[in-house]
Amino acid sequence: MNVWSEPQSDSLFADVDGLRVHYKRAGHGPTVVLLHGSASSLHHFQGVAGLLSASYDVIRPDLPGWGLTGPRADRDYRVPTYAATVARFLDVLGVRRCAVVGNSLGGNIAWNLALDRAERVSALVLVNALGYPEKSVPAGLKLARNPLLRPVLRRAMPRRVIERNLRSAVGPHSDIVDEAMVERSYQLMGRPGNRSAFIDFVNTDQPDRSAEIARIAVPTLVLRSASINAQHFARDIPDAQELIHPDGGHLLPEEDPQWVARAITHFLDAHSNSTQSRHGDRT
Repeated sequence: MNVWSEPQSDSLFADVDGLRVHYKRAGHGPTVVLLHGSASSLHHFQGVAGLLSASYDVIRPDLPGWGLTGPRADRDYRVPTYAATVARFLDVLGVRRCAVVGNSLGGNIAWNLALDRAERVSALVLVNALGYPEKSVPAGLKLARNPLLRPVLRRAMPRRVIERNLRSAVGPHSDIVDEAMVERSYQLMGRPGNRSAFIDFVNTDQPDRSAEIARIAVPTLVLRSASINAQHFARDIPDAQELIHPDGGHLLPEEDPQWVARAITHFLDAHSNSTQSRHGDRT
């Protein structure tokens, strides 16, 4: 059995904002950064990263509060703070500009980065991203917001709760939630401080920046599962493209990594060719 809660042979670490950010990096070419969602880790994009690394320099960090990076000492889990930390993480790695892909919370962080640091983002891919006011809250988040349960969940997160939340996040035809996936999530949630970070994140008042989404000025691809509603990125971001997966759930990069990787590759290749066409060949 894998020990998910320990560094692996390809684990790397960067000191950022007092955090020891865990990340993995593979491949050569233009840089693509992959940002996972809440209560997840860099493993969420493993299949997509493996496919993209044939043509791209692929970087995937464990975001603060999750995975092997662990909790922030200041307990600041606001999305703009995440975006600022990602920008400084890229500074540490010497990455001046890159494409940014984000799923769920990672998508929210990605478009906030595109708003605040547009010069750092060459292209934006939002996969079932968040950022509009919530109309419904998943059952797992409701539990974590219950003032009576919060102290209990900081001490222990039952494995069955984690499995139930994973199953509720995938499409009806998905079979990806197996013993290994549940064990991985359970081990990483059990790392010191991660349960409390999850509770802190869920109970953080996030600023509503949805009115600013129309100001995003970088080339954008929106990937959405047909079952995911209340996403208006393709409508609100000028010239955004949208592709809709007919069967996927919220965890689309794990449910169909080939579809996601293929869509990202086609979009980035087309954007690169368009840029070269506008500027001409330079030697």
